[in-house]
Amino acid sequence: MAENSSSKVRPPLPPFTRDTAIKKVRMAEDGWNSRDPERVSLAYTEDSRWRNRAEFPIGRAEIVKFLKRKWARELEYRLIKELWAFSDNRIAVRFAYEWRDDAGNWFRSHGNENWEFDERGLMRLRFASINDQPISESERKFHWPQGPRPADHAGLSDLGI
Repeated sequence: MAENSSSKVRPPLPPFTRDTAIKKVRMAEDGWNSRDPERVSLAYTEDSRWRNRAEFPIGRAEIVKFLKRKWARELEYRLIKELWAFSDNRIAVRFAYEWRDDAGNWFRSHGNENWEFDERGLMRLRFASINDQPISESERKFHWPQGPRPADHAGLSDLGI
């Protein structure tokens, strides 16, 4: 019998250690930096519930629609996530991402996320609080080619963010 996407296991699995929580955060960052909504959605349970600003997507199909809208508006998107805290099956992160709109205005969006995972390592809850800060192009700090952040690129704490 073929394995469907709802039964896949996505290590590292809870309960998390500091090292496995850091790895999970980096995997999430790399996924989001791919800007591939279908790929990103596979990290979440089929009935995953989100709060992202004032939107409340439920399930993978709504997550994909949300991400398509997001990345159509947030051009040249580059994200850094950093572990804030963790427990058995929960992880809290802080993050920042830089992007520009179609008029060429740059922004740095700052926020915090609270995540809860099921036993397969899929995220079932995601609560994000985000604030947008207008910046000039010269204030940008995330200067890698589109895609995952290079391993040697500074993180948020190193950048003073």
